[in-house]
Amino acid sequence: VQLQASGGGLVQAGGSLSLSCVASGSAFSGNRMGWYRQAPGKERDLVALITGDDSTYYARSVAGRFTISRDYAKNTLSLLMNSLKPEDTAVYYCNLHVTGAGGSVNDYWGQGTLVTVSS
Repeated sequence: VQLQASGGGLVQAGGSLSLSCVASGSAFSGNRMGWYRQAPGKERDLVALITGDDSTYYARSVAGRFTISRDYAKNTLSLLMNSLKPEDTAVYYCNLHVTGAGGSVNDYWGQGTLVTVSS
């Protein structure tokens, strides 16, 4: 499995960006995926999740502003980010969490895409 993230960039506060993560392989369907972010000097934090049955969860800091979704036809995970704030500045990573037979777990990560929000 390989994940290729894109869509980051520089945007002014209040603006919008859309991130994409294309997954190769056959594990895209039925597994949990998510977006995480890591700001300079901080730990990587969860931003949003979408489960195998497409239920969604958002961190409190982004709820109501960000939307996670996935396109099964294109094997693509997306994150639409609206009303961006300077504190949203971070490297954003996509994740695919695969639970296999016997309870084995594997986490796959994209390479990260930088989002910078100017004030």
